[in-house]
Amino acid sequence: MTTDPLVIFTPSGKRGRVPVGTPVLTAARQLGVDLDSVCGGNGICSKCQVSPGVGAFPKHGLTVAEDALSPINKVEERYDRVRGLTVGRRLGCQATIQSDVVIDVPPESQVHRQVVRKRATARDITMNPATRLRYIEVAEPDMHAPTGDLERLGDALRVAWEVEEITIDLPVLTRLQPALRKGDWKVTVALFQDHNGGPHRVLDIWPGFYDGALYGLAIDLGSTTIAANLADLSDARILASTGMMNPQIKFGEDLMSRVSYSMMNAGGAAEMTAAVRDALGRLATEIAAEADIDPRLIVEATVVCNPVMHHILMGIDPVELGHAPFALATSDAMEQPAANIGLTTINPAARAYALPCIAGHVGADAAAVALSEAPHLAEPLTLIVDVGTNAELLLGNREHGVLACSSPTGPAFEGAQIAHGQRAAPGAIERVEIDPVTKIARVRVIGCDLWSDDPEFATATAVSGITGICGSGIIEAVAEMRMAGLIDPSGLVGSAEATGTDRMIPEGRTHSYILHDATGEGGPLITVTQGDIRAIQLAKSALFAGARLLMDEIGVDTVDRVILAGAFGAHISPKHAMVLGMIPDCPLEHVTSAGNAAGTGARIALADIDARAGIEARVRKISKIETALAPRFQEHFVAANAIPHATASFPNLSAEVTLPDVSFNTGSGGEGGGRRRRRRG
Repeated sequence: MTTDPLVIFTPSGKRGRVPVGTPVLTAARQLGVDLDSVCGGNGICSKCQVSPGVGAFPKHGLTVAEDALSPINKVEERYDRVRGLTVGRRLGCQATIQSDVVIDVPPESQVHRQVVRKRATARDITMNPATRLRYIEVAEPDMHAPTGDLERLGDALRVAWEVEEITIDLPVLTRLQPALRKGDWKVTVALFQDHNGGPHRVLDIWPGFYDGALYGLAIDLGSTTIAANLADLSDARILASTGMMNPQIKFGEDLMSRVSYSMMNAGGAAEMTAAVRDALGRLATEIAAEADIDPRLIVEATVVCNPVMHHILMGIDPVELGHAPFALATSDAMEQPAANIGLTTINPAARAYALPCIAGHVGADAAAVALSEAPHLAEPLTLIVDVGTNAELLLGNREHGVLACSSPTGPAFEGAQIAHGQRAAPGAIERVEIDPVTKIARVRVIGCDLWSDDPEFATATAVSGITGICGSGIIEAVAEMRMAGLIDPSGLVGSAEATGTDRMIPEGRTHSYILHDATGEGGPLITVTQGDIRAIQLAKSALFAGARLLMDEIGVDTVDRVILAGAFGAHISPKHAMVLGMIPDCPLEHVTSAGNAAGTGARIALADIDARAGIEARVRKISKIETALAPRFQEHFVAANAIPHATASFPNLSAEVTLPDVSFNTGSGGEGGGRRRRRRG
């Protein structure tokens, strides 16, 4: 009796016997091997390329003959002649198995291939998108078998791709018959199926074979800013990124003020919904233009945001989030037409997925951070701080599980409520160093790599100018002022007499520090005011108090590592953050940045429907701490007002930085005078 050939696929290791003459693509499907294809075995798309082995494979106990696969046929010859085929590669839909063989499936031919992220601590992205292209040949109409074109399309998909059921919106259906006839009954369709299964939805249709790209938007809708990435759905590659200020700021700078606006104004929630949906539509148009692509090719979007933003975007009045028990209308993930949330400028049939919320004040953005950074898999006790107007914090590891809370930091960290604050844009001060002896600052601005004491700085910044100070800049400025002895532990700004520098100028009953004088170039005199210091103190105190509550819940006084996330998390200096007391003390080398981890989580969810199912299950296991109801929050908040802290020790920081022992409280009701002491050692 003849034994069927043994086929072994690597790197999966899957193996099995198939009849002689079985196409490699068919064998892969039968054995559950991850081998891609769009054209359904017609030798058009080349996504099923494989590398057959020849010779001895002791590991598998197999010797592969040179003729283990059928000879190269005319389809492969034509493809190689027209588009080029890598030496040693075969098309899996054309090569048939003749005898025992070992076949390698290269990463680019795998359906669920991983895209390796460059940062060592980050997770790889597995490609398993909800929308895929499928090429099919549809039977022509027959008077003796009167079925509609859509029904025969469904039959073809069932045979070629094992798609059991399809659904289609009317605007797409109207294009079906012209596409079939123009393509000579051959078409390519974009099929969407979410992670919960159900019918496949036809999002778009092209005559003949379409092997172009499809795109998706990963959107991080923050209280102050909106950030979006345009990604290729074949490899998660970012083609363009853009952002804008959230237009809801005109209704209130923080979340509770927007809830109040809804409470106090009839139709207020609807106004805010219209504003943010309009912004998303404009953002989608801009990002498609930046990438120079047809907006119709954007077929999916994922959205992450805090609960108040979530409800307003969905058209749900956020009033219930304004008081205990902070009830969400829904905490589950939501999948719906993208047009429902304002994305009307992309493919009309595009779908949008909003990640699940964790609790009343811990939203889908925190869920996205958990998806991106996976603290539940970590060995060290890890604190993740997503810095923003409403900061989300996650604390945990494999042993303790994960706890979460949110903290109302306000918009100061993003440049708002700061005298010369602005969003991160060319010309904004982003780095600050103050000489501890001369008390003179040097600065660096976005868009220029030179420091302001470089002779070429003025020329290099002539176009952008020096326009203000952004979030990372004000954090460094306040921390540098503390290290230079210009403010005391209470945050009080010293006078010129008390600090020994004429860069301290009177401003009412307080003083301000001249950070940069651009008046000579027609720019502003940029100062750091006492009000700026207070705004940063309030923001950082709320952040630290939230972290302290999570640490109390676990029963620890220290953490092993800190990850700074958020739109500008990558730009926050760990040393300056710790000098301020934004974060608990830990070794500075263990404070790292994840950049916009919420945006990365949105991108992972865009690329991988299994990740959507995973985070939906994971959020149910995250323990939530409600800071608004926690008895010790106010106590922790007050203690954290000091810079870096009134009571907590910072041994790791002390090993790196010596903070001047100064006090500018005269005790006479005025601010900014007093004596100056410097602690030795």
